[in-house]
Amino acid sequence: MKQLLLTTFLLIISAKSLSQNEFNSEDFTVTRSDLNINTYEKDSTANALVIYEYGKSYVDKRTFKLVTEVKRKLKILNREGFDKATNVIYLYTDGNKKEKISNISATTLNIENNNVTKTELENSQIFEEKYNERYTIVKFTFPNIKEGSVISYSYTLTSPFMFKYKEWFFQDDIPKLYSQYETSIPGNYEYNIKLVGFLKLDVNHGVIEGNCLDGGNGAYADCVNTNYIMRNIPAFTEEDYMTTKYNYLSRVEYELKTVRGFNGSVNHYTKTWATVDSELKTDKELGRQLNKSSSTKNLLDDSIVNEKDPLTKAKAIYEFVQDTYTWNNEYSIFKDVSVKDLIDNKSGNVSEINILLHNLLDDNNIEVKPVLLSTRDNGFATQIYPVLSDFNYLVVQATIDGISYLLDATDSYLPFGQLPFRCLNQHGRLLDFKKGSYWIDIEAEKSSSVSYRLELDLTADNILKGKTAKKTTGYHAMSPKKNYFKDKENYIKSRKDTYPTMTFLEYDVKTENKKDRDFDEEFIIEHEPESVGEKIYLNPFLFKFFTENQFKLQERTYPIDFGFKDAYLYALKLQIDDSYEILEHPKDLVLKLPNNTGSIIFTTKVENNTVELFFKLNFTEPIYNPEYYNYIKEFMRTIVDIQKNSLIVIQKK
Repeated sequence: MKQLLLTTFLLIISAKSLSQNEFNSEDFTVTRSDLNINTYEKDSTANALVIYEYGKSYVDKRTFKLVTEVKRKLKILNREGFDKATNVIYLYTDGNKKEKISNISATTLNIENNNVTKTELENSQIFEEKYNERYTIVKFTFPNIKEGSVISYSYTLTSPFMFKYKEWFFQDDIPKLYSQYETSIPGNYEYNIKLVGFLKLDVNHGVIEGNCLDGGNGAYADCVNTNYIMRNIPAFTEEDYMTTKYNYLSRVEYELKTVRGFNGSVNHYTKTWATVDSELKTDKELGRQLNKSSSTKNLLDDSIVNEKDPLTKAKAIYEFVQDTYTWNNEYSIFKDVSVKDLIDNKSGNVSEINILLHNLLDDNNIEVKPVLLSTRDNGFATQIYPVLSDFNYLVVQATIDGISYLLDATDSYLPFGQLPFRCLNQHGRLLDFKKGSYWIDIEAEKSSSVSYRLELDLTADNILKGKTAKKTTGYHAMSPKKNYFKDKENYIKSRKDTYPTMTFLEYDVKTENKKDRDFDEEFIIEHEPESVGEKIYLNPFLFKFFTENQFKLQERTYPIDFGFKDAYLYALKLQIDDSYEILEHPKDLVLKLPNNTGSIIFTTKVENNTVELFFKLNFTEPIYNPEYYNYIKEFMRTIVDIQKNSLIVIQKK
């Protein structure tokens, strides 16, 4: 019987291959071309490829359970793609109810000695284990995997949880030729449906199917049947300057909004912000803690309490909380929140520290409101309806003389008005329990920058010597500030170790307060440039901003997110001994990003034996859409090239 099935299967392959010399992305059938083709021209870096995948979710007419059928066909292009031969499926559990999987079928196809071989997954090769309290995983690995294998599998998932209507990921970390998801949703279930990502659907079509679900006693529901299709989907590859990939992976998600029972009952699951505001106001973990002014009595010195200037007072209160209480690195905002415990223990989570800050400011007549947000690693918070589980962080907004400042006291190095980088995730929800909550922008107050200013002399014996001033501001200043104030000697040593060909004769840090927005360093350096024969080849960029182009993808489908507006400046004044003459110097260059969203200015001026070189780089936007990627990629290539290959050529007269 198995031989007959295999013969029939091979006939199907043969028939298909007669009319096709490329991957069969039209259906689940494996063709000879699927097996023969071992490269993917659109992405030469791909290790595996989804040729075809199909999903269908609907409500079973008999059990009223949610059923999802999945079919997927993949090509293993090389050994690095072998990990795609292991499949893990998560089954949700809640008490006695749990999701179940059935009808697992998995097959590996290879060409061996010009013959097609087929290896099927045995039941004994399927494993189920507990993942955590909420999930069980079903895991299986395809047998007989080789370079060039085509693997196909299918299964059925049955779920009693209609609130967890199955999301569908069109995009993955390998490319896909075809992905289709069909859904059938009865009219008595209403969902908020969210399409995530920057890729566009090729098909997004819905129709009404009448009387699709019989509720008994004459009750019935119509269904909305929707068909989503996406073709030629590039792989999602993580790269620098991004938030979590789940902000951008193209997919469709569902959030249960309302259930209307066949008996006439109506249950609302998605709330309005007005309802959520009311609940948060009295919530013991949040609302009540925000009103516990009694616990803040006698915490502040009289000098702070009696300060007349509100901005000076607010800064003093902020620094008091920063320096007195330590963050325990927990993000909890709706669980185990106790301002009293924070005061007693001098350590607490994000909510406790910033709620204490809120209460102290409020007690001292500073207008202040809490702000819920989601950190960069946690993903974007849903804006079209309230999903409190999307939030994992709390900061406060203080408004003084009409100017608003966003504050987070978890880091003792943060200047007043600067949030931690992890918080720069575009939007936050400001909680105003009197007028109602609303969305605000979460963005850096000012541009951050790195600048070098060098005044050097080239002596007659080919030695560069002089003063360098380095200044970092904003987010660029945070890392050097922390490293320096935690261990000054080690910081200076690490600076010297970074530039082994350079001698640091003097080193001085001008910044005295670790909370300053700027970090200023000055040092006297000595350096011997490269010489060949009678000529000296001097790269004027002794200190480089970027040593390589971090943008390397063929295509990027998600934004370039720097988090803040960025600026870099390098200014060199080089006095050359009169015994030399200048033969060559770098050419001037001006380059701009589209819509004036960034610029490079590079100029060199030579007068007598003095060289003045000026380089300035600006990114005037914190976030760039994917359409800018190739421009920024080329932009960065130019920057690296300027720093690496610029030369001043000098020789003895």
